Amino acid sequence: MCDLEHHSATPSGEDEFHLDTPLIREFVARVRACIAAGATPREACAAIEPHFASLLAQDGWLTEQFSGPNPDSGMGGGIGQWLLFRAGDGTLSLFSLVVPPGEQTPIHDHLAWGLIGLYRGEQEEDVFDADESGIELDRTQRVLPGGLYSLFPPRDDVHRVRTVSAEPSISIHLLTNDTGCVVRHTWDLTTRKIKAFRSGYANVACADDPRVDALPAEACA
Repeated sequence: MCDLEHHSATPSGEDEFHLDTPLIREFVARVRACIAAGATPREACAAIEPHFASLLAQDGWLTEQFSGPNPDSGMGGGIGQWLLFRAGDGTLSLFSLVVPPGEQTPIHDHLAWGLIGLYRGEQEEDVFDADESGIELDRTQRVLPGGLYSLFPPRDDVHRVRTVSAEPSISIHLLTNDTGCVVRHTWDLTTRKIKAFRSGYANVACADDPRVDALPAEACA
């Protein structure tokens, strides 16, 4: 149980609620309480899961503004990554990821622990084992509305998802970094090469991050 009265963590900057509703504010407060009370990321995730599952089960809270594609997507394929909430200190973000029918994300990492759940549509997720020696497919799984899974880097942090429904799939991501604005990595299975990238957000610009193409080569090792 996550007691809101026991939460004491305060972000150093100003929180951003881009979807500012009582439901989202209450959800974020409960998440922070669970994180503060959890001795480990796994313990915190286990405590957050019931609240996250409840959010996924509620219809209509994700407005049309955050449910569409993005023609200028940093992930390609019109994939829309919409920021709903970001902590002022960059240690927590909540966003929707909209993948049009027939499209898929690049193989990518997140560099943060947290939870991902499907709000609408259907997806297939390819999970990869990746390290300095290379990358290999570990498993493929179908994800249905209400389904959720956790990330604990480096385990299960590298994946790609594709929409297999006739409608766009919309997944909700709750991760412990500013995912759209940190420099992450993509993998090319043909060339076996890793590339640094920032996915960005469709509705919010990233500030003060280095240009991806200005990164030193060792950043992609």
